[in-house]
Amino acid sequence: MENALYTYDPIIDRKPIHWPGDARVAFYVGLNVEHFLFGRPSTSLNGATSALVPDPLNHGWRDYGTRVGFWRVMECLDRHGVRASVLLNSSVCDHYPQIIQAGTARDWAWVAHGRTNSVLPSGMSEDEERAELAAMVATIEKATGRRPQGWMGPALNETPRTPALLAELGLSYVLDWTCDDQPFRLNVPGMLSVPYTVEVNDLGLFTTYGMAGPDFLQLVKDQFDQLYADSATSGRVMALALHPFVIGQAFRAKYLDQALAYIAGHPGVWLTTSDDIAAHYANTMT
Repeated sequence: MENALYTYDPIIDRKPIHWPGDARVAFYVGLNVEHFLFGRPSTSLNGATSALVPDPLNHGWRDYGTRVGFWRVMECLDRHGVRASVLLNSSVCDHYPQIIQAGTARDWAWVAHGRTNSVLPSGMSEDEERAELAAMVATIEKATGRRPQGWMGPALNETPRTPALLAELGLSYVLDWTCDDQPFRLNVPGMLSVPYTVEVNDLGLFTTYGMAGPDFLQLVKDQFDQLYADSATSGRVMALALHPFVIGQAFRAKYLDQALAYIAGHPGVWLTTSDDIAAHYANTMT
């Protein structure tokens, strides 16, 4: 009750959600496609070298994602008919245009994800944040031909003003608040929260918890099975958060392939995007 952004609303008290085609689970892949500044400490595999310039160990690990891992993950998504919801640093548009071309050809959803994951949007004034968000959205719209509808902050970072400023720009949902298995309305007119995950997320599972591929596969299956059971009376959302420099490593890729095959092989699963989840909820739930 202390959070002014949204109201406490336990899942047992809500109207049932009905997904298209009477699906039980709306499943999407949140594919983090990010740009990291050279010489700036960022997401690291080994903190011992993260402050060095250059830092070949960590920068090279991150760079593997855009050079190799992304393309391996893309082929896997294609095999199972999954359109990615790309959590896109706007700097990717300038540095890796081939990625934008590939995603546009596949009608992927583009979710604004800051300018770069080397900088968090904290410490700005309201006018500075408004201008920064507007520039990011404009860059993505120009590169993809589509204005982003959703937002996830770098490291899921927001200021107290961010949702309202995004609404001014015409965006309709955020992924930062990972507190639910269903979308819900924020106390900002026109803005939704759509479920994302920091738990079923390759970055934490493999680098923080040290999971192996078979463990990842079992965890994804367990998450899906429980949500599928929960959805008997009201639809649920399952997000799978991926980073090409993590899951795109050669020795992990087959476990993603098996996980997607398991989910896509079930009846009553809507393989979709975060954009389409938000739009369906907004149009059907009053």
